[in-house]
Amino acid sequence: MADRLKDRIAIVIGAARGIGAGIAEVFAEEGARLVLGDPLVAEGEATAARLGKLTETVFRRMDVSSAADNRALVEATLARFGRIDILVQNAGIYPMNVIADISEAEWDRVLAVNLKGVFLAYQACLKPMQVQRYGRCIFTASITGPRVTAPGHSHYSASKAGILGFVRAAALEAAPYGITVNGVEPGNIRTEGLEMNRSLEFIRSMEAAVPLGRLGTPRDVGHACAFLASEEAEYITGTSIVIDGGQIIVEAKV
Repeated sequence: MADRLKDRIAIVIGAARGIGAGIAEVFAEEGARLVLGDPLVAEGEATAARLGKLTETVFRRMDVSSAADNRALVEATLARFGRIDILVQNAGIYPMNVIADISEAEWDRVLAVNLKGVFLAYQACLKPMQVQRYGRCIFTASITGPRVTAPGHSHYSASKAGILGFVRAAALEAAPYGITVNGVEPGNIRTEGLEMNRSLEFIRSMEAAVPLGRLGTPRDVGHACAFLASEEAEYITGTSIVIDGGQIIVEAKV
């Protein structure tokens, strides 16, 4: 299906590469015009240039944990396009450290990017969406935290579980304005970061844990986000879609 998002104005934060770039790519194919935000300038500009062949695409460097940068992104979007129809906040970091070894600074940084960044992006977009009485807000959580976890992921798990709590509260407050708020919960997605930081043997072991027999792709997440951003999902709010190839349904190792 194409043109489900035709002429919609979409902000995608954390879009320079990986899952965010996959979301932006699917949105471009569905006809949305894009504003991409990310701290990674070279990658962000390259993604914007690539997607610019499909749709009008703008990149802006930002610190996702900065209120001023989030407001500036929204102001730049309104100045160029006059409205904001869709917000996707996908940015996240995932250092691994057991609880005993996590510094206060590391904990604060993970929560600032992964959870505070969601709040700041949503708050910045809320007023224009309230005025136009329309909006689709989608936040990337994870199966890690709300559903499963592993040693070394406590701060990441806490941040991603917190996103789903925020989604439910925001959905209630936003409903009178015609704004929906939802989440997506990816499982193991094959991204550049995964391939750089994990061995091929480890990736194969991850694939073996997925009933569908493969890792997800950024576009798998993008298709779920495009659905939630579309008119087909106008009666869906305050919930999330798990995108994990069935990973969490296995009761025990066999």
